[in-house]
Amino acid sequence: MDQSVCSGRGHVSVLSCFPPSVGRDVAVAVVKPLRASMRNPDTRSLLHTDSQVKWTMEVLCYGLTLPLDGDTVQLCVDIYTDWLTALVSPRDSFPPPISREPNLYTQKILRHLGGLFLSRSEQASPVYLSLCQQVLLAVQSLARESAVMSGDTWETLLHFLLRINHNMLATPTTTDVSEQLSHLSMAVLFEVWLLSCSRCFPSHSLWQTARQMLSSWRHQPAVVEQWSRVMAALTSRLLVLSFGPSFPHLKVPDADAALIPADMDDQRVPQTWFRFLHLLSNLVDLSRPVVAGSTPFHPEEAMQGSGRLPNIFFRAMKGVGTMVDAFLGVTVVKDPTEQQLPNTGVTTKIHFRDRLPSLGVAVARSPFKDRLPSYGISRPRSGSAPPIPVNILSVHSTPPSTTSSTLHNTRLKPVNVSKATSKPPTTSSSPHHWKSSSHPPPSSSRPPPSPLRCNVDSLLHLFGGWLFDAALIHSASDVTVMSERWAAGRAEACGMLCRIFSCKKTAEDILSVYLSRFYLVLLRGVQVSEEACPPVLASILLNSTCLFCCDLRGVNLLFPCFLFAVESVLLDRELLRFKSFVRPVDLRRASILVLLSLLPLPLQLGSVQSEVLLDGKFSGDDVTADNFLSLKPRLRSVLIGALQTETDTTNTQILLAAMLNLVQDSALFEAAGQTQQQTESWQDGASRPRSTGTTRGTSDTSGPSGTSGTRGLSGHIGTSGTRGLSGTRGLSGHSGTRGPSGPSGTSGTSEIRGMSGPRGMSGPSGTSGPRGTSGTGIQSAEILWVQLVRLLTQRLMAQWRNDSAVCLSALEVLAGLAKVEVSVEESESRRALSSVCSYIVFLCSRPPPLHSRELHSIIVAAFYCLNVWLTQHPAMLHHQECLLEVLEIVELGISGSKSGKEQEVRCKEEKELNPSSLRVKEAAEATLNCVMQVSGAFPLLGDQLDEDALIGCSTLSDASVKKFRYFVVGSSVILAMLERPPGPGEPGKPREPGEVGEAGPRELGPEPGEVAKCPSLTALIRGASGRHSWTLQLQLQPRDGRTATQQTLIPEQRGVAQEDSRIRCGVKHQLFPDNMDRVSLVKADLSIPLLDDIVTDKVHQQLQRLQAALKTQQLVEAQPQVSRRSVVMTICRPPPPINSFQTARLFLSHLGLLTPETLKSPGGVPPQLLSLDSSLPGFSDDLKRLDELPSRNCDSASVFYMRAGQRTAAEILRNVESSCSVPSYFLDFLSSLGWPVEVGRRQRGGVSTNSSEFPAVLGDSGGGVFDGERFVLMYADALTEITFIVPSSSYSDWSKSPEEAERLTSQQSNTELSQDSAPPPTRSPVEDMKSFRGSESKLLIVWVERFEDIESFPQTELLSETQSHTSVPNVQLIFIHPLKTGLYRICFRGNATSKFSLVVPLVNGSVVSKRSLGFLVRETVINCCHRRRLESDSTLPSHVRRKQMINDIILRYRSRHSEPAFYTALFQDP
Repeated sequence: MDQSVCSGRGHVSVLSCFPPSVGRDVAVAVVKPLRASMRNPDTRSLLHTDSQVKWTMEVLCYGLTLPLDGDTVQLCVDIYTDWLTALVSPRDSFPPPISREPNLYTQKILRHLGGLFLSRSEQASPVYLSLCQQVLLAVQSLARESAVMSGDTWETLLHFLLRINHNMLATPTTTDVSEQLSHLSMAVLFEVWLLSCSRCFPSHSLWQTARQMLSSWRHQPAVVEQWSRVMAALTSRLLVLSFGPSFPHLKVPDADAALIPADMDDQRVPQTWFRFLHLLSNLVDLSRPVVAGSTPFHPEEAMQGSGRLPNIFFRAMKGVGTMVDAFLGVTVVKDPTEQQLPNTGVTTKIHFRDRLPSLGVAVARSPFKDRLPSYGISRPRSGSAPPIPVNILSVHSTPPSTTSSTLHNTRLKPVNVSKATSKPPTTSSSPHHWKSSSHPPPSSSRPPPSPLRCNVDSLLHLFGGWLFDAALIHSASDVTVMSERWAAGRAEACGMLCRIFSCKKTAEDILSVYLSRFYLVLLRGVQVSEEACPPVLASILLNSTCLFCCDLRGVNLLFPCFLFAVESVLLDRELLRFKSFVRPVDLRRASILVLLSLLPLPLQLGSVQSEVLLDGKFSGDDVTADNFLSLKPRLRSVLIGALQTETDTTNTQILLAAMLNLVQDSALFEAAGQTQQQTESWQDGASRPRSTGTTRGTSDTSGPSGTSGTRGLSGHIGTSGTRGLSGTRGLSGHSGTRGPSGPSGTSGTSEIRGMSGPRGMSGPSGTSGPRGTSGTGIQSAEILWVQLVRLLTQRLMAQWRNDSAVCLSALEVLAGLAKVEVSVEESESRRALSSVCSYIVFLCSRPPPLHSRELHSIIVAAFYCLNVWLTQHPAMLHHQECLLEVLEIVELGISGSKSGKEQEVRCKEEKELNPSSLRVKEAAEATLNCVMQVSGAFPLLGDQLDEDALIGCSTLSDASVKKFRYFVVGSSVILAMLERPPGPGEPGKPREPGEVGEAGPRELGPEPGEVAKCPSLTALIRGASGRHSWTLQLQLQPRDGRTATQQTLIPEQRGVAQEDSRIRCGVKHQLFPDNMDRVSLVKADLSIPLLDDIVTDKVHQQLQRLQAALKTQQLVEAQPQVSRRSVVMTICRPPPPINSFQTARLFLSHLGLLTPETLKSPGGVPPQLLSLDSSLPGFSDDLKRLDELPSRNCDSASVFYMRAGQRTAAEILRNVESSCSVPSYFLDFLSSLGWPVEVGRRQRGGVSTNSSEFPAVLGDSGGGVFDGERFVLMYADALTEITFIVPSSSYSDWSKSPEEAERLTSQQSNTELSQDSAPPPTRSPVEDMKSFRGSESKLLIVWVERFEDIESFPQTELLSETQSHTSVPNVQLIFIHPLKTGLYRICFRGNATSKFSLVVPLVNGSVVSKRSLGFLVRETVINCCHRRRLESDSTLPSHVRRKQMINDIILRYRSRHSEPAFYTALFQDP
């Protein structure tokens, strides 16, 4: 080190040789005239020669060392600072020698000014601080503004600044004034040094001197603070030069950015940055007081300030963290707000909470929440007020404002030292002084790492030595207090390492030495023993949310220790150990996200042995080498325990998503294991029957329709035990206008379990199919299912019932659990259904002031959840109590009240309707439709058969509808009845060979011999729930009670009687018995008088005529022949059965609709039964439009495949044209989403579930065959229909607007109609894709090979090709990235401004297995679209749209005939 610089004395005046009084008198006598002449700029200087100036400077040099009791020192400072401006703006008042040689005299002045900064007793006075500040500002102005400074002058200036800083900083400062002066002097030093790097780069020896001197000042807070400030500004400039303008810019305050000269050469910026980086030497030495606090001159005094070293060490690590984040491209705006550390006066800014990945939602509390608010991702900035609780369903979160300012964040100006704002921070020591006080960006979402970021190895080459050493300091120390003092800096270093390794690129390799050191850091940092360091554990968890998602070699071996660490956090309700330095809600969220990435590992790695030893213990227990599967019970316990202890809204929603993921994955894993065991047992000749009693809704089993394969298709319409029209399900299928829901009622032989399908994906990816579930129990999925259902239903009615966001997610998870295939008791399903009903009752019973749109949205969601359970578990409706409870809830939703058992029963037409809202009423009606669909013999939603198929016409025309009678029942159902009985050989319309649920003749109709005798009726029922076709036949006895030997009740047709068939006997016919005359009379017999007693003359004449007529008749009958004609007497026989029936009249009569009351319209209300005039023009077209309206929710999503490095839409669309461009597991994923459907030709029977169909349709395509031109992928169940489109560049209609595509499709349809006699497409490609292209909301599923390419996905370019308008739609993206372990990483990007944006089960950061990927993606798509409908004001439910269309048809085509004309028409042919 240069001793001349470090000596601190500088130039010594000759006056110091004289007594002090002499020097003082000389100085006072000289400086006053000089100062007086300076006040008049026009006065010429008193000094003219070099000797005069030199002598005067000796006097001034001595005057600077005088005490501050007079104004001599002030006058000396004024003179010298004025003369320094000779290099900036020379004046005539300057001495001529100085004007001639300003650089020479400036160098002398700087040497003299060093005397002002020598140690003196008045250093604590404000006057001294003001003088030093004046000198520093003059030097700063000289460096900024002078353009003629020579290299020697620059070097002298830098030496001057080094010397004065050494005088002030080498020893610990104890006063506030000294602290503030230290900050000021260091700021000037660094700014002048940067100016020198731009104009006259310092020599190597000067850099070395500066490094040695700054290393001896590291015990001063000002040194590290100003160094961090300069390094941030230099890094911001370096990033632009190194990575270009597209790299995320490190935004620093304008004052800091101005420190870097704008004219600095680009070649010098990297040199300057690297040399400044190492100015403080090894930063980890700050954690070694003996090294950091010692100087060559004052080691004792320096060691006195070692108590502040932990804080200074933390600040140094914080500065390094800023640079690391900048190089990763994840920097956030530096906020001027700072927060005081607890128990210290040190201000800091830490970005730990920013490292939580954004979920794209600002979470707050519900307006009707009764508990304390729990803040979500919208975290408060430090120093600001906490965020105002808002409702996630209605109010968007805004960042809180800040009011405080940063110390020294503007250019240095003269300040009043008496102001509190200029007071420097004070320091003190504290065991825990690390505080998470990061400041999120305004959008509350932290930007992801830039894809242009540097490699992990490059960053570790720069900072790895410091970070690894800092992360392990005192970690093995036996003195816990000593370790805790340095916890903040160590925690920051551990967090930085976790961030660096978590930002590993997809195809990047990391040196093994770095990985091993990093894993050692993690193993020591996540210990949960008593000696563990809570700040370090918290920092690691906060920054490791993506650690298990980035394919780090060997990282899965850390699974046990991370599981124990997460367990210690999530099961601790209070988190008292962490509250002093981090918000518990943030730490719990980070732990949940880590847990989310650990969920599939036990099942995925299975029997892989985990041998991770660190002193042989974790959490005080011996760690034995065991497999991953053995840790699954503990993982499950942690998840359930976390759900029970969590109170934050967002955290609870993420846990709910994780639970559904775990249950589905476990169920599929165990089902695959059982299937393999059965297969092997069959091969060994010891087959075992499959367990029965499965309580389920189909996840993917029993066919895509989601209906049980054992459901029959026969049913009756309320005719049991009565004579009338017995209706059986005769003609089945699905609505031709909406496409099939899959083969409804399909047999369970062709099952799709999760991702299992044509490509053999039933086993866990990367492992052979499991032969058992060792260590987890064969029924672990069932147990977990029961536990979760009970926990959800219990909390839904207790802790969560006032939290709208959590309840919405819980209802979605409950609906998802209904679709998971597990074998549990049916009582568990009924308990869940009852809990949902009770929750609806609770919501509807809230006081009127609490009713809002958000509340009604939750009620609608609860009704939808109810519908899912009913359709997936229809057997529950066989229990009367369950059915009554559901019907009571429907009554409550429609009428607003529920009839109790003690109340008088009232008919629905007498009940006043007062529902909570129209939306609630519509949701209850949908549930009622659902009950009617699935109860008993109603398993299907609709039929494909219409008038065309029934009468054999090619199109639905006016001629075909004229053969039907059309009636409207209850103003809500249109009945189309065909009265043509089938022929003897056609008991009913035959089914297609592939049609499901085939039934025998007894199920479809009567026996062939009875067909000609029994009239039949075919009815098409169009209602709000869809279109159904039924064949009904007249039966005089219930079909179920008739045996094969029983005869019908129709009398037999006998032959002609034979006259000689038996002996005839003469019979005397008598009116009374023979012994009547022998019976004695009684008085009662005399009560009726004899005829002769009451006969009058008139009556007597009439009797005589009657007697004469009787005698005549007797004579005629006694004669054998009359008029030559023989009379043949035959027995009486009943008339033969008629062959002409008005079956429509009989059907309506048996239903009780042909009464005088049903045809009247009291009070203007439409009658219960009315007829439609099908002869009016446009009737068939309106029926066709009604059939085209969907009867269930129809959604769509688009699937893209993005290869590594692709940036344009054209490249992405070309990927799916060939199977060579995509991997096989992407095609497996497509097969798990749905089944192929031919666009526009959805014929009877729909789509086969044969596993060989998908490969046959796929061919050599990479999925582009499903672009909507010919095929699409479809998934459908009883409530939802999803169309998956895989856009490709080969389909020109893809890029057209909806109007252009519709015109093109209509032309193609006309061409097909003229060339093909087959029925034309009933639905065009435009209809399939209109929901994707024409709607304002889009849902994109993107498969990315490289995770960092997510940021470069050309979303705007792809959407611009599919939009005819310029508005930006609401886009939701699900990115899927395959990992080397066979798992899949999920990145969900939603609309952060949406009311319902945190959608489950796939959340940002999820890791899922191959088995459950398809199921979870479909559930996420369903929930996304469902939430979109909940928040939309214009979206009507499907049954409401159909009801409105039916009302329009009634108003337009209602028959205006009178009542007699109506009855007359029933007896006439249509």
